[in-house]
Amino acid sequence: MTVNLAKGQRISLSKSDGGELTAVRMGLGWQAAPRKGFLARLTAKEIDLDASAVLFAGREAVDVVFFQHLTSDDGSVRHTGDNLVGGAGQGGDDESILIDLQRVPVHVDQILFTVNSFSGQTFAEVQNAFCRLVDETNGQELARYTLSGGGPYTAQIMAKVHRAGGAGGGGAGSAWQMSAIGAPATGRTFQDLLPVLASHL
Repeated sequence: MTVNLAKGQRISLSKSDGGELTAVRMGLGWQAAPRKGFLARLTAKEIDLDASAVLFAGREAVDVVFFQHLTSDDGSVRHTGDNLVGGAGQGGDDESILIDLQRVPVHVDQILFTVNSFSGQTFAEVQNAFCRLVDETNGQELARYTLSGGGPYTAQIMAKVHRAGGAGGGGAGSAWQMSAIGAPATGRTFQDLLPVLASHL
């Protein structure tokens, strides 16, 4: 059963049978909002949203997975590839980031997921945008966060997975949790967001 996450809501990443999740996928989907009026055809432009995952050890960003660096240095986080135009509203994932939770290095305790409008359009020009967390071992959707509300911003700090016990605590054997953040931001790349990510650790 999917949990529809509200901003700031936190869920524990555990299987319904009580076991620990071992591999999860963060999916991102979107489509361009239809334009109205005479200028619609003249201003039509594809929307390129980019999903990124920033790996933190404590408060330090130690690695990032995005369209120019598709696999983390340790191999535990992998981006499936850049999608430049989004979907046709079919509800599928346009970009995905796979996380092998068992392989995440012990010093990494939080992974933040961001979305940036690389093509520069604001979220007012995007519709049916969502991120979701899927149990990669069986395809079950665990949680979904709707990037709704439009607005004049070009980025979103979507969610994070973190070891239970917070930053720096818990160790390698601790269970992972997911928190929905849903914070609007401005920036075409994850680098633009690094100064504001710290407030969500």
